[in-house]
Amino acid sequence: MKPPVASHTVPQFIRNTVTHIHPESHPFLRHKVGDNWEEITYGQALAKIDAISAWMLETGIKKGDRLGLMIENGPEYVYYDQALQQVGAINTSIYPTLSEAEVEYILNDSGLKTILVGNPFLLRKVVKVANNCPALIRIIPVFEDYEKYTAKAHLNAGVLSLAEVIAEGEAILPQFKGAIAAAREAILPSDLSCLIYTSGTTGTPKGVMLSHYNLTENVNRSLDQIPVVEHTDVFLSFLPLSHVFERTATYHICLSMGCQIAFAQSLDLLARNMGEVRPTVMNCVPRLLERIHDRAMKNGTSAGGVKSKIFLWALATGKKHRETLEAGKKPGVLLEQKFKLADKLVFSKIKERTGGRLKFMISGGGALPKNIGEFFGDLGIKILEGFGLTETSPVMACTEYHRQVYGTVGRIIPGVEVAIQNVDTKQIYTVQTHESFKEDFQSEEGEIITRGHCVMKGYWNKPEETANVIDEHGWLHTGDIGRFFKGNLQITDRLKNMLVNAYGKNIYPTPVENTYLKSHKIEGVFLIGDKREYITAIIIPAKELLQETFNLNAAWFEKPDVFVDEKEIIDWLGQDIRKLSNELAKFERIKNFKVKRNPFSMDEGEITPTMKPKRKVIEKKYAAAIDELYLQAVDAD
Repeated sequence: MKPPVASHTVPQFIRNTVTHIHPESHPFLRHKVGDNWEEITYGQALAKIDAISAWMLETGIKKGDRLGLMIENGPEYVYYDQALQQVGAINTSIYPTLSEAEVEYILNDSGLKTILVGNPFLLRKVVKVANNCPALIRIIPVFEDYEKYTAKAHLNAGVLSLAEVIAEGEAILPQFKGAIAAAREAILPSDLSCLIYTSGTTGTPKGVMLSHYNLTENVNRSLDQIPVVEHTDVFLSFLPLSHVFERTATYHICLSMGCQIAFAQSLDLLARNMGEVRPTVMNCVPRLLERIHDRAMKNGTSAGGVKSKIFLWALATGKKHRETLEAGKKPGVLLEQKFKLADKLVFSKIKERTGGRLKFMISGGGALPKNIGEFFGDLGIKILEGFGLTETSPVMACTEYHRQVYGTVGRIIPGVEVAIQNVDTKQIYTVQTHESFKEDFQSEEGEIITRGHCVMKGYWNKPEETANVIDEHGWLHTGDIGRFFKGNLQITDRLKNMLVNAYGKNIYPTPVENTYLKSHKIEGVFLIGDKREYITAIIIPAKELLQETFNLNAAWFEKPDVFVDEKEIIDWLGQDIRKLSNELAKFERIKNFKVKRNPFSMDEGEITPTMKPKRKVIEKKYAAAIDELYLQAVDAD
């Protein structure tokens, strides 16, 4: 369904919901307090939102001011964001995982006036750089005992807790109600709603300028594409709201439709929270789905015997059932009975771990391996894939609910043009829209470029870099390589990721890495081979399986040696690498590899907050180990 009234500015979302969908007494947010899940109604949330807005206006915050949030997901994010949005200020969210230097850069580049801070660790980070940021006038911790972290810091900026802000705002709210309404009405769709700093794998962070129109139209058009979201749905939110994917696909969708948002406590507690909240919709990243797949496969097959045979029979039945439906046919009576039995014996137990009510999950932030999507389809769990960038608000394409093509990111959403352009000649092979969709259409491969309502206004304070990415015809160059397959957009890789070997062969790492990730033993693959004679890799083993197979304790993972030298572990992984290499062209196959004891780290600057490896950083940091890989190759042919 669609909302009764379309919103054209972000603060209109919640106002339209309480006017046309739910009364103010209806539950809006849920979060864990102690051992219990606490519900917050629309009325309770609006009271805090208006109080914070009153405080902002009283302290001189005005339209266009940039206000920061460095906080984990929770009700406080919603209160502060909605408060600043309705007075015309600009949300500038900062990833909690960024370094002090990166935080200082964003504070100064954006000219932040206030920053909402989520916990003592983050407050210490802000305190260390605050006096280097002359525009910063208020630091607002969401917790009460902040003085022990700020008392000796001699800060230029004032510090007061969010509770103090709300209390002060409540006291003056009656005299500011008219001013808040006037400020809200004065916001234009073309005004900036937020700055989102890219986490890019190289270079200085860039502030992506997204308008109210960018964000609201992206929501409206995405709901056109997936009209199965309902006001009774419950979303479980765990991806960071500092990232545009979660902000649009959970937060803004729920604001628009009147869905309830439950905030997960943490990634570590996500499985428990899914069982407690029993969400109907959830946005996720491919790695979460891969972990669910790996655990299900392990639990289903490790015991062997009858249990394993039933599990494998159920998967085969689910596959046949799925493929019949995808072919546009109705499963026969016998197949339908077998599928119901498979669901009762196997699939329902896996679904129960997700809460048992999921209508669908949306995967974004990276490519979902085709076999993972098919696995969930076999179980009867619908995984929709989406594609976009921070610079595109973010949705450009999304899987339709009734039409699945695994290995693609779906149909172009309404209001957007997507073209495929030859990387070298700049020839545009095809321009596709939602309306031009044909189920049998295929195109050549090239760079994906786009234009339409989703395209950002530009990079903050960076006109030259804006001109480098948005050409004179209005096309935004995504830097992603892809094509159209069966009418749907298919992502091949990142243009910057492409490896060109010593013989001039182009190798896109993502599909090669995904081939090796079919192994349950492997959690991560980082390919190397640019200007080299052959491909090598750094392999990240699946920790839990590695521990169980070789009886490793926690101390083994804390050893100072970055790379593993135990021959039995290397041989164990090599078995799968050699087997899976047969699915690849010879020039794509891994000839030698190093096994990294632990995954790449955000704290070490090896990956971005969206979990993408920083190629230049990794290649420089492990240059000596990489050079060793080319001294003696292990042939995987």
